[in-house]
Amino acid sequence: MAADVTEARSDGRPHAEQRRRGPLVRGLLFVLTALVAGAGGVGGTLAYQRVTAEDTAAVDAQADRLAEDLRADLNVGFYSPGQTYGGQFTEGTLVAQTEAHGGVLLSSGTTPGGPGGRTHTMTVMLGLVPPETGTVDAHAYPVRCYRYTFAVGTYSVKKAAVDCPAVRSDGRPGSLVAQMGALLAQQSTGASRRMTTAGYPHTARGAVDFLRDKRLVAAQDTVSEVSGGPAGGGVDVFALRVDGTCHYLRMDSSSTASRLVPLWLAPADEQGTCDMSQARAASALYGIDPAKAG
Repeated sequence: MAADVTEARSDGRPHAEQRRRGPLVRGLLFVLTALVAGAGGVGGTLAYQRVTAEDTAAVDAQADRLAEDLRADLNVGFYSPGQTYGGQFTEGTLVAQTEAHGGVLLSSGTTPGGPGGRTHTMTVMLGLVPPETGTVDAHAYPVRCYRYTFAVGTYSVKKAAVDCPAVRSDGRPGSLVAQMGALLAQQSTGASRRMTTAGYPHTARGAVDFLRDKRLVAAQDTVSEVSGGPAGGGVDVFALRVDGTCHYLRMDSSSTASRLVPLWLAPADEQGTCDMSQARAASALYGIDPAKAG
């Protein structure tokens, strides 16, 4: 199925400024500080950071905490035959955890092989927002990128620092760091919150009603380009834009769905296309059931 739903804003004021979280805006000042010396692009920004900030301990600590969060998710149900082996979560949880540690999901994917028959990969950019506790000088909190791989079980999580992409994900001139900072600030107000979608029809109109009733989008936000369809098992998925920024919505009325994140910011490399096939892949549950697997 495919449908378009567009709703006008209630006023003409800039939507992003109205809904940005205070701590997030303050945190993004770190990014702006770094960009002052790197106006020529992300290469200049990162070079500036390497010269002025050799200490990466703070952002590396955030990366370690993200790995621990992932291991905790994979541990859920690990010793529970008949239950989800490796926890129950989707890409929405990965996005929520990355944001909680001051970053953005750049890309994610799955390849055959490894324990459980599949290996998952996600690449993130951290350092866009400083830790919530303590004081970290902007020069001592550089933006860094990391790649995580995992399969099933806590032992499968691997983390490695990688070079950040040298260009924006949309191919336009400018800084990737600034682009990702703006993307993080422009996400929907209620993105990355766990809740159920029970009680709402799995249609384009039902999707928009859910977002507005649960205040996952602000009253003045425009929801557009809504396209969706079934993903199997009574689940429907939607790709949609909230004031131009791509989000994925997973509608699942099962009793366990309240533990999942129904709405999340699409990865940076999928912001341009924002289609239902990508939303369907992103909505798949990680983990397997050992009882069904034999």
